[in-house]
Amino acid sequence: MSTSVAELDLQPVRRPNALADGFARMDTAQKIKLGLGMLALLGIVAAFFFMGRQAEWRVLYSNLSDRDGGAIVAQLTQMNVPYKHTEGGMAIMVPADKVHDTRLRLASQGLPKGSVAGFELMESNRFGMTQFQERLTFQRGLEGELTRSIQSLSSVQSARIHLALPNQNGFFREQQKPSASVLLTLHPGRVLDRAQVAGIVHLVASSVPEMNPKAVSVVDDAGSLLSSNTDGPSQGADTQKLQYVQQMEQVYTRRILDMLEPLVGVGNVKAQVSADVDFSLVESTSEQHRPNQGGEPGTIRSQQTVEDGSGPTAQPAGVPGAVTNQPPAVGQAPINGEPGQLGAAGGAERAGAMRRESVVNYEVDKTVKVVREASGQVRRLSAAVVINHRTSVDRAGKETTTPIPPEQIEQMTALVRETIGFNQGRGDSVNLVNVAFNSVKPPEEAPVAWWKQVENHELARSLAWPVGMVMLGLLVVLGMVRPGLKLMRSPAAETRKVQPLNALVDETPERPGLPMPSPQEITAEQTRMSDAKRLALENPVAVANIVKGWVNGESPA
Repeated sequence: MSTSVAELDLQPVRRPNALADGFARMDTAQKIKLGLGMLALLGIVAAFFFMGRQAEWRVLYSNLSDRDGGAIVAQLTQMNVPYKHTEGGMAIMVPADKVHDTRLRLASQGLPKGSVAGFELMESNRFGMTQFQERLTFQRGLEGELTRSIQSLSSVQSARIHLALPNQNGFFREQQKPSASVLLTLHPGRVLDRAQVAGIVHLVASSVPEMNPKAVSVVDDAGSLLSSNTDGPSQGADTQKLQYVQQMEQVYTRRILDMLEPLVGVGNVKAQVSADVDFSLVESTSEQHRPNQGGEPGTIRSQQTVEDGSGPTAQPAGVPGAVTNQPPAVGQAPINGEPGQLGAAGGAERAGAMRRESVVNYEVDKTVKVVREASGQVRRLSAAVVINHRTSVDRAGKETTTPIPPEQIEQMTALVRETIGFNQGRGDSVNLVNVAFNSVKPPEEAPVAWWKQVENHELARSLAWPVGMVMLGLLVVLGMVRPGLKLMRSPAAETRKVQPLNALVDETPERPGLPMPSPQEITAEQTRMSDAKRLALENPVAVANIVKGWVNGESPA
């Protein structure tokens, strides 16, 4: 059996300048289009490369003054550290890996110095400075140091302090006291509570001799007074008193909920407490006097005794010179006789007068009591509690509600009274009601579309640049580069393809205009194909040598 095998010309076409020849066959418009596409593709690749190597930037310093910002920028330029401005020039950013090293190097040179000067002003005292200038420099330095201390607080963005230090004169009996004013600019979204404001007030007052904390005023950038300079009761209900009442009511309400929720379940009890608080400051003084009690004599406070009087005196009688030269006779008057009756010489005597006064002052028991009642006392408490009915589920899964027994309601009422410190004397009241809560759920809000969600907006912003670059790259490749490369390929290379082994037939490959083969020709071709396959199976070595010769360009023997 003879098998005819057609020879295929599979010799490679050596075209060392195929791309150049293809580029030469292109017209001017096609060349420009291909060149622009290649340049755009190179630009996109370079953009991705630089995006991947772009350093992360961190804030080096923020809220800098113009003087400090200029000094830091000049120093960064000298140190060859890249930087950029943000927040309208208020912040300086450097690469993240150089933040700490740059801060240390700038700190060694005293940067940033800050827009506020402190006691370093005292170091620049020049010769011939007057006493007034020295006092003014000291005041400026003290204001600067206080400003730095207040600006170190986390909530304070900037501060400004004005001190009024009067000149002390020893010739005046009453000296004028110093005062201070503080203007604060807070960070957005930050507030200062009462404790922080009081801390700032006492910080300033303690830094200036003889300054009273009441003489310090603290104002925010909105013009609101943050400090309170009065200790007495203010007229009307101010914010501090309202906050005090609200905190007290919240504490009592939380106590009631903590007591009843374990009994009826979380969400099944609602409570509200109303507190009537007396903020008036009452001061009373009482004085009591009590007489001496008991058998003991009282304590003598003062005593005065006055005695006034004279005794009996003898009057001379008889002839002068006779009796007077005789000794007096012995008296013989009886014991109970009249004092004026004397038996000697017939003399007469005149009775004397005696007066005695005594004044004694005793200490009186005296009690003086001064009572000052504290402000913020509770005058009355009112508590309202609502408890939901108990819910039970039967075997069919149906929920039913039942009221709580009255005896348990009484027990819960007693617990509430003990919880809030119920006092019948001041008129406290507790009202506990057991009703069924409305179980109708509020309508659910419609879900927000994904393109309206804020987190998706942030994701879209972060992916917009890389996705846009990828799409632009695909557009350039598919619309400009790929068509140009197709045109550069030679026609022979386009039409030249490796033929399979089953196409080895004895016929000319190009038959233009030939009619479709007849069934007999198809059968003969199939016969030759089957013969070639059988030959390849029976003698594969010979077939391999034939194919190898075709590849090497050898002519068949």
